[in-house]
Amino acid sequence: MNGRVDYLVTEEEINLTRGPSGLGFNIVGGTDQQYVSNDSGIYVSRIKEDGAAARDGRLQEGDKILSVNGQDLKNLLHQDAVDLFRNAGYAVSLRVQHRLPVQNGPIVHRGEGEPSGIPVAVVLLPVFALTMVAVWAFVRYRKQL
Repeated sequence: MNGRVDYLVTEEEINLTRGPSGLGFNIVGGTDQQYVSNDSGIYVSRIKEDGAAARDGRLQEGDKILSVNGQDLKNLLHQDAVDLFRNAGYAVSLRVQHRLPVQNGPIVHRGEGEPSGIPVAVVLLPVFALTMVAVWAFVRYRKQL
């Protein structure tokens, strides 16, 4: 193991309707305050409870926002990005990049009756063996009486 985490990068268009408390999330990043090394992009730092983003459910903390209403967010100062969001209007279209960690190793589907991921046979075999030992001991004991 090399300690490296692999990610699946996907993009999604998310349309939000501004609510009483705005779009319902905070941002970090920009050319003047990079959140990720060597990346001046704008990232979601916090999703506010009961905000537009939380109600929609698709935007997540750590997502990178690529554009707002079609306007690219590359090479913006943090305050310029904040102003862009504030002036984006009532209906706001976000182009977002999600980074999902990729599971290393085989994917195992758990079947019904296997909630812990342990195969049923691994549990039933020792139970069966103990039952047989108990029956054998009981039969021997009965013969001695």
